[in-house]
Amino acid sequence: MNQWPDATTTLPADGTGGALVGRVWRPGLGPSVVAVREDGLHDITTTFPTVRDLCETPDPAERLRAASGERIAGLDEVLANTPLDGRDPRRPWLLAPVDLQAVKAAGVTFVVSMLERVIEERVRGDAAGAAEARERIRRLVGDDVASLRPGSNEAAALKEILVAQGAWSQYLEVGIGPDAEIFTKAPVLAAVGSGADAGVHAASRWNNPEPEVVLAVSSTGAVVGATLGNDVNLRDVEGRSALLLPQAKDNNASAALGPFLRLFEPGFRIDDVRRATVTLTVEGADGYRLDAESSMAAISRDPLDLVAQLLGPHHQYPDGAVLYLGTMFAPVEDRDAPGQGFTHHDGDLVTIATPKLGTLVNRIRPSEACVPWTFGIADLMRALVARGAL
Repeated sequence: MNQWPDATTTLPADGTGGALVGRVWRPGLGPSVVAVREDGLHDITTTFPTVRDLCETPDPAERLRAASGERIAGLDEVLANTPLDGRDPRRPWLLAPVDLQAVKAAGVTFVVSMLERVIEERVRGDAAGAAEARERIRRLVGDDVASLRPGSNEAAALKEILVAQGAWSQYLEVGIGPDAEIFTKAPVLAAVGSGADAGVHAASRWNNPEPEVVLAVSSTGAVVGATLGNDVNLRDVEGRSALLLPQAKDNNASAALGPFLRLFEPGFRIDDVRRATVTLTVEGADGYRLDAESSMAAISRDPLDLVAQLLGPHHQYPDGAVLYLGTMFAPVEDRDAPGQGFTHHDGDLVTIATPKLGTLVNRIRPSEACVPWTFGIADLMRALVARGAL
């Protein structure tokens, strides 16, 4: 793509045919909930002050379609004003399409990424030893691990064998064991939207994007829609110790979501998520290009099983949650020195897409160089009160 997207490349393949909700920053008003319609973006904040409020209704898609509001701009106008370079602060720009929901993520849900986590652990975050460790782990585990159902008797039997050989790993535990890894990806309101810069900690020397489908879940556990996400990951940090997962996953601008939340209705259901193929393109300012794709059909745990482990009698989220479902993307091709694998360069443009959800695009910058996260929950409440939406 090598450029920021316009409306045609951002929207799903059926355009505005789906029930699409987003958020924009309106100068003088603050974050605003918008319905994405054929003639542009309509501000429905007076009806639904937050996306959380919309997701808590019995039929969010129907309520979104019925909501009226002021048309504030065409989608192309807002997209063009979203990248930080050249942004006019007097005009609206796009935000992440969620607000008060907890931002959670499931890890090690695909066999390919599970094995890469084992490799990171074995080499203690040193990319130079990854190739040798990768071959050694594959010899031990074999290729048929992809067919194992997590928590099954067969998975338990493999665990016993690996423990006996001294090859068990905490990543294999969450990859094929009964309990999924579910962690907090970012604080509430800290995610960035499509067109924004996404952050990689400046000290990291081995990192990658993680293209994922992200589910929106209400406080009752109902899955109400989906969007795309980039679970930006520091492989060297997590590889040193799994206890450093918060530092590897949660940095300024390291959670990207968008472009919009597509709500479930006839024509778009959870089965569409199960069948989705997510594509990834990384384009460097140096001419580098990487293309990959992930099939959700290869996920080890069903998306609804992951939701059940996230939320239920054991754990409540009064404002709902969004859940990154995990990725099978694990780049191993060398970008720089031989044996070093892939890592980001400053300025990489990352494009994540699937036909039913559209396209999420972010430029990679050091987290320290991204716009600081300063607008929190109290600020949102004050803004909504000031405009009479609460």
